[in-house]
Amino acid sequence: MIMPRDIMTKHFGRIQRIAVLSVSAGSGHVRAAQALQAAARLWYPDVEVIHVDIMELVPKLFRTVYTETYIKMIEQHPALWGYLFERTDREKIDSSLSRLRSTLETINTRKLKNALKEIAPDQIICTHFLPAHLLSRRIEKGKFHKPVWVQVTDYDVHALWLQQGMSGYFAAHGELAWRLSERGIPEESIHVTGIPIMPVFSGSLTRIECSRELGLDPSRKTLLMMSGGAGLGNSAKLAEHLLAMEGDFQIVAMAGSNEKLLKKLSALAVRHPGRLVPVGFVDTIERIMAASDLAITKPGGLTSSECLAMELPMIIVSPIPGQEERNADFLLEHGVALKACDVNALAWRVQLLLTEPYRLDRMREKARLIGRPNAARAVLDTVLGR
Repeated sequence: MIMPRDIMTKHFGRIQRIAVLSVSAGSGHVRAAQALQAAARLWYPDVEVIHVDIMELVPKLFRTVYTETYIKMIEQHPALWGYLFERTDREKIDSSLSRLRSTLETINTRKLKNALKEIAPDQIICTHFLPAHLLSRRIEKGKFHKPVWVQVTDYDVHALWLQQGMSGYFAAHGELAWRLSERGIPEESIHVTGIPIMPVFSGSLTRIECSRELGLDPSRKTLLMMSGGAGLGNSAKLAEHLLAMEGDFQIVAMAGSNEKLLKKLSALAVRHPGRLVPVGFVDTIERIMAASDLAITKPGGLTSSECLAMELPMIIVSPIPGQEERNADFLLEHGVALKACDVNALAWRVQLLLTEPYRLDRMREKARLIGRPNAARAVLDTVLGR
């Protein structure tokens, strides 16, 4: 039970207030912030975490350019995004383009100063590079004095995350910590915690119970299809291709908020009774993962971390050039995922894992070794000095 702030103050003394700043360009940065907020509510009665999405404080035009244009680019022009990703990763901090971008960001985020004044946080955690950059400039000018921490939300780091004056960085794994150090971040300020995911991913969930909730047969292999992506086609086409294969397996296909896709999946399910379960938007993905043997997914930082926490092997499809390709490299190198370059490659890999289940067992064990279900708690422990 969450107690009102005045009662918490009476019982625990002064309440620590942490502002977590994210940017809704994609969902991962926001989900990491929400995970920190949920962890604080669950485990830290003397801590209040306030989540602020910077995009709620900026003019509509800037928000459209910063978020919607980004999403459209990675969906429709992934090669262009990959080029921009690599170029900006090599860009000098004092280049004309960098200075222009910094000026535009500062002008359009003026409300952040007032928001932080109103919140009056004791410390700040940034789950996106934009607020880290804005606060770094203020720290450099002597206009901000609270500790600012940075949570990198992928398995590699881009130059935009590297800011001066930060109190510490949180890394997904040891190699990323090393890379941060090599790029100039003081080694003593880097903490290997993992990427924050919701506390429910550290809970004990039974396959049988979760399968029956979804109408699945817990004795059959279950594929969780979370993304088709531009490279392989939508989930309905992928599911149809896989259902044409031989084998005793069932598919849970996620449609999210895409009503059109959900209708296509539902029509396909009628043609394959007992083999396909279409699912719309849910906030209990951990229960679906608990019922699954294999995830077919894009390698976003948060999704990958959730799969690892649930010891769920992956087949990677359509990684975004740049950050997701680097995430894919990490997952492949650690033996927790395979990668499919087209529909036929996907079908072959699925059949391989289903007919040689020892491969799935090995991938599951490797996921267990590198998964960090308690990353959110580790981050807050470090920030709070506990």
